Amino acid sequence: MLARLVGQRMGQAMRQTIVVDNKPGANTIIGADAVAKAPADGYTLLMAIDSTLVMNQYLYAKLPYDPIRDFEPIGKVATTPLVIVTHQTGPQSMQALVAQAKADPSALSYGFGTFTSQLSGELLKRTLGKEVVSVPYKGSAGTTQGLLSKDVTFTIDGITAAMPHFEKGTLRPLARLSTRSIPSLPNVPTLADVGVKLPDIDVWMALLAPRGTPADVVDKLSQALSQALAAKDVQEKLLAAGLLADVSSPQALRSFIASEAARWRPVIADAGIKID
Repeated sequence: MLARLVGQRMGQAMRQTIVVDNKPGANTIIGADAVAKAPADGYTLLMAIDSTLVMNQYLYAKLPYDPIRDFEPIGKVATTPLVIVTHQTGPQSMQALVAQAKADPSALSYGFGTFTSQLSGELLKRTLGKEVVSVPYKGSAGTTQGLLSKDVTFTIDGITAAMPHFEKGTLRPLARLSTRSIPSLPNVPTLADVGVKLPDIDVWMALLAPRGTPADVVDKLSQALSQALAAKDVQEKLLAAGLLADVSSPQALRSFIASEAARWRPVIADAGIKID
């Protein structure tokens, strides 16, 4: 959805037709590898998620692409805030969840469907207790279903999948993992507000080109991306989907990827998470 929405507006700015080609599989590795090996002429781009550019390099022994060397950053595109979510019959607040954890952490469980959610949970377990049970699911839809069926106590995920259930009252957001406010959930506190120390965490998406793409082409693409994300209707559509427009320059994105890699590497090592 993000690629189609932003791509259409970028295409209008550049008077070019942008075609979205879905290449799912292997935790985004298939799509990323295809773009890494594409001609560096600006005609093949990658809409990547954080795990593509940061986590995968520490999760896989062999990665067919290098997230730093094989791409030219164009710009950050959007973020989706992570929230701690429970069933309506579960803990009524983040303070209540912490109290339950102090009483018996082994009685709690959390579900995750993405690596960012998994790693966020591992960080949170440092406060709640390492005995909290981790339950893997396939994607956000799986974690949401697990919560609805009360198979887990809480989940950590972006708001997109859970938003309809917040509106129905079947699920409850306890706290957000970012200091950045969520317009659609204005009353949800930050973890700092409830006395839990955790670094800011969002799921983010970015646009990149193959390594060697000429600088002037990258600049044109970056300008078109900035124009697309500045459009009010684009921002509103993103917000309705639980996304916040979050544009950056190519240089800022490169620095951001490096800082995220430095942040998550020790977390993944401490958690002992490996896929291959």
